[in-house]
Amino acid sequence: MKKSMIAMLMLFVLIAAGCGNNTNNAQNAAKATEAPAATAAATEPVKIKVATLIPPMTDILDIVKPLLLEDGVDMEIVVLSDNVQPNEALANKEVDANFFQHVPYMTQFNDSKGSNLVPVQPVYDAIYGGYSKKYKSIEELPEGAKLVMANDPSNIGRSLQMFADAGLIKLKDGVGITATQADITENPKNFKFEEVDLLMLARMMDDGDLVAMTPAYASPLGLTPKKDALITEREDSEFTITLVAREDNQDSDAIQKLAKRISGPEVKKFLEDNYAEIALPAFK
Repeated sequence: MKKSMIAMLMLFVLIAAGCGNNTNNAQNAAKATEAPAATAAATEPVKIKVATLIPPMTDILDIVKPLLLEDGVDMEIVVLSDNVQPNEALANKEVDANFFQHVPYMTQFNDSKGSNLVPVQPVYDAIYGGYSKKYKSIEELPEGAKLVMANDPSNIGRSLQMFADAGLIKLKDGVGITATQADITENPKNFKFEEVDLLMLARMMDDGDLVAMTPAYASPLGLTPKKDALITEREDSEFTITLVAREDNQDSDAIQKLAKRISGPEVKKFLEDNYAEIALPAFK
């Protein structure tokens, strides 16, 4: 009887040990199965969204997208339809950055909306000019000619400063790019000024006598500042087209990688090869 009891106890111990080993093996197998999934998740690219409008901004982002993927960042390019949406989307955290504007325009948006957008990386200087379908020189502009400009404060000031530098009008001393029509002190030919939405500028070429716009809007019409503009702004312009983010994400790894790629040799070569007459790289 004692021998039988001892044998039964030994059998029970062996079975219990076997169950424990099976449990450990199952747990180890589960961990082994989970490890590759966890590793894969850790190496998935970081996703960001960048809002923009038109070429060459869209072209530049298309160049940058595959380069960023090599850096572990998957960028979605969000093309919007007007020049207000990109900043609103960024301020509302619907996108992580935008690329379409100069710093004075960004500052004006911050002031009017109480937002905290910040410049991250200057990309290119777009040569601002005044174009006409009707006249070959500013001397031909008639009495009462219509001068057209974008209706946001930064571009109003930019346009009026360019008109003043060309001798078409005079402005109050010191107003510079903050000028408004109220700051015009002399207008000897009684020019009329019309302010329209930025995206309407190209359409105003038929109606206006002189239209102030950047190459992004002139280029689709086959116009370049060096060849076709009756006037251009000074070379020390403050209106560099810039990558913009928010205060809370400007230093993030993904945004900094984007800033590096958007000011890299591939973008510089693209601008030099395709936009040499209208857009000058703002980085070395």
